Amino acid sequence: MELSIVIVNYKVPYYLLQCLDAVNKASKGLQVEVFVVDNASNDESETLVKQYFPSVIYLANEQNVGFAKANNRAIRQAKGKYVLLLNPDTILPEDALVNMLHFAQHASQFGALGVRMINADGSFLPESKRAVPTLFNSLCKLLHLPIPAAYSYYYQALTPHQCGEVPVLSGACMLLHKAALKEVALLDERYFMYGEDIDLSYAITLAGFKNYYFPLTMVHYKGESTTYDARYMRHFYGAMQLFYQKYYGGGLVNACLKVLTRVMMTVGNSKKNRSKASFKSKETVLSTDVYTYQQIIAYIEKHGNEECIKIYHPAMNFTL
Repeated sequence: MELSIVIVNYKVPYYLLQCLDAVNKASKGLQVEVFVVDNASNDESETLVKQYFPSVIYLANEQNVGFAKANNRAIRQAKGKYVLLLNPDTILPEDALVNMLHFAQHASQFGALGVRMINADGSFLPESKRAVPTLFNSLCKLLHLPIPAAYSYYYQALTPHQCGEVPVLSGACMLLHKAALKEVALLDERYFMYGEDIDLSYAITLAGFKNYYFPLTMVHYKGESTTYDARYMRHFYGAMQLFYQKYYGGGLVNACLKVLTRVMMTVGNSKKNRSKASFKSKETVLSTDVYTYQQIIAYIEKHGNEECIKIYHPAMNFTL
């Protein structure tokens, strides 16, 4: 088996269908198994997946066990030489899997691979390539303070269109070598949500493997499966605190962390959900029986800032 794809789903049934349709088209000619691990969505996700994608291995959790634990459940069963962690609110182009696997097979000391992600408005998502977080760069990011590129939270040594090694990748689309996973163990299940991809990326480099950024463009509808509430803030900043304690721990560090985490949560709570989507007068609907996903992604990147772009799936009869 060449590749095992693991998608953790939580209450986004139609984004999941769209994701699986893109995965299905990108899997042509490859030996691929697909897992969907559902974190107690309690909606029509399972029914829809079994109706339209019966070959998918569907694992339903009785409760929301978090991102890391849900991924690990599927990874333990995965037979592929490589494992792709993929968010349900993503769209891969048709050539994505072939090109990612080809790169992985020829890269030196390959551990993991991330790609160039854009949002639904066509803008580049800088978390596609990140630096190792420190207290300094995390606080500067949160407070929107100017910081030299060399110390940035996001990795600036490569442009969005350059290929190369990076310290930290995003778990929204992260191709992993099974051999590297065996060296570093699976995702740390102490992270419920957020931070586990940073932790895994860092652990991979500590084990002597390399993380690569590959500028293949995909869409990530950032935040569609996230509710930005007090629970989100606790998980987000709790993950940050766990990472710092795990790798930089010490009495003074831990004391500073508690204070800084409280400050970050307070500032973060005051800033969240302030920005509102700009009104777009033009709505464009692209049908998957007319356009390929590669063409749709290119259109989103070019026009997403001015147009509200929706995708119609005639075979499954929904528009997203």
